[in-house]
Amino acid sequence: MLALIAGAQCSAMVQASAEPVHAIAMHGDPALPADFSHLPYVNPDAPKGGKVTYGVVGTFDSVRPFIVRSMRTTARGVVDPQFGNLIYETLMQRSQDEPFTLYGLLAKTVEWDEDRSFIQYNINPAARWSDGMPVTADDVIFTMNLLKDKGRPPYSSRLDRVASMEKISDLSVRFTFNDKSNREFPLILSLSPVLPKHATDVETFDQSTLEPGIGSGPYLISEIKPGERITFTRRDDYWARDLPIKRGIDNYDEIAVEYFLSETAQFEAFKKGVFDIYPDGSATNWSRGYDFPAVAAGDVVRKEYQSRTPSGMYGFVFNTRRQIFEDVRVRQALALMFDFEWANRSLYDNAYTRTRSFWDGSDLSSYGKPADERERDILAPFPDAVSADILEGRWQVPVSDGSGRDRKLQRAALTLLQEAGYRIDGGKLVDANGTQFAFDLMTQNEGQEKLAVAFQRSLSALGIAMSIRTVDDAQYQQRSQTFDYDMIMKAFTSSLSPGAEQLNRWGSASRDQQGSFNFAGAASPAIDAAIDAMLNARSAEAFRASVRAFDRVLLAGHYVIPAFHLGKSWVAHRSRIGVPDGDPPLYGYYLPAWWDTSAKP
Repeated sequence: MLALIAGAQCSAMVQASAEPVHAIAMHGDPALPADFSHLPYVNPDAPKGGKVTYGVVGTFDSVRPFIVRSMRTTARGVVDPQFGNLIYETLMQRSQDEPFTLYGLLAKTVEWDEDRSFIQYNINPAARWSDGMPVTADDVIFTMNLLKDKGRPPYSSRLDRVASMEKISDLSVRFTFNDKSNREFPLILSLSPVLPKHATDVETFDQSTLEPGIGSGPYLISEIKPGERITFTRRDDYWARDLPIKRGIDNYDEIAVEYFLSETAQFEAFKKGVFDIYPDGSATNWSRGYDFPAVAAGDVVRKEYQSRTPSGMYGFVFNTRRQIFEDVRVRQALALMFDFEWANRSLYDNAYTRTRSFWDGSDLSSYGKPADERERDILAPFPDAVSADILEGRWQVPVSDGSGRDRKLQRAALTLLQEAGYRIDGGKLVDANGTQFAFDLMTQNEGQEKLAVAFQRSLSALGIAMSIRTVDDAQYQQRSQTFDYDMIMKAFTSSLSPGAEQLNRWGSASRDQQGSFNFAGAASPAIDAAIDAMLNARSAEAFRASVRAFDRVLLAGHYVIPAFHLGKSWVAHRSRIGVPDGDPPLYGYYLPAWWDTSAKP
């Protein structure tokens, strides 16, 4: 446990001081002043009442989202970036309309210095747990130590960057950082949840449970049907309901989340009115699937939102822990065999755009841009990490003739495979021992399976045997968590402020850490250096250069075969669901700000 310094002693020991502020930003200044009345993307006068039901694919066996045992099967909504943190709250809350800016929530104000060597949280005196007890500095300290000992990544490692936690007063706690910290870490720490010390059993904390806990959030769990449904009821005594950061949010009296075994079952349930809001990620379904009575009657409305954020990366992920995928030439060859043009035309009505970068569609993308001096300085110690064409901005994603059997790309792929020690024998691609090149692709749903079959067809032309294994959600999550697959289909989201989450996705330390998101098994000093530069950038220009350098290393490693993305998002919902006027925030439509128009005042 980290050293804890009591208030009287602390005042003599702490030299650094700063003025309390209402918000902090990664780069630049927060957009909203201290006296802001509400977030710009909400309706501050949204009516309270009514209900909403969400629908998700999966299952759940726990309401404790902070532990390894239930990290992938925790009930949605308890702590949830999409539906809101309904039970447990964080010290600060992220603005959806700025790249990375946080405003005070449990912490009314914070204090930090220019070097970000410390941060002090001053708890709002009004903050209360659902049992009426006050939220205190002791709760923050207790939570940090508990998650270090019994929490899951990334919560379990946050204190690794903290030299000391100091209780300044009953409502103030200061974290002083060590040399492992970086400029982003104070913001990451500010997004940590806080748990009640007086109502948390330390001995059983690392066990899955369906027993509702005490939180400071706007809702209580009112009903649980394990694996099927969870229902939340809004608190009348919620302490933060009148705060500017919460005005126009948490509008429903009741929120329910229904679980389904597949996307097909989920959409059929939406058509029948089982739940209210359906974010649609299928181009085919969006264009062809809405010929049902509720749409014709106007009971279901559809909305399209243009994306203002980077594309992210969705595609086929190699597990480089497997010997068959250790050689980058093999990965590059298989990438040449994915015929996007054929799949986009034949399967998706040409609705998609080929993804060319992990930050495609933004200024953070390296695609088509030569590396500047800042980027080259970051990459200089690793001359073999990035090929010349990627470094100089000449590299392009393969473009086929759309036939599904592009001979030119097949020849290029075969050349790379031959360089890696493979040959064609009797129509099969075999290694030096005569063993056919064969692997499994694990998929999660019918949509992934459809694209996988197209890829399988292309690979068979070179004598590669790819088997497709579609598994249920529970098995998919378990095998993902333990890296038990050859290849997997995954989506890596991206933002305009990438940071510490990249350590858990690509950092060398996460490669063998079960439960991490390092699905590719990446372990590269160049990746680590680029992430470090990104986390410690002091200017917008340095930050952009570091992200571009990072992007180049990932692209050069061919860890993922890029598939495609949409430049927009689609959502269908019941007509009684109200949506704020005007454009959605930077990061897209924000469900916690929607409301039930049928609610009676």
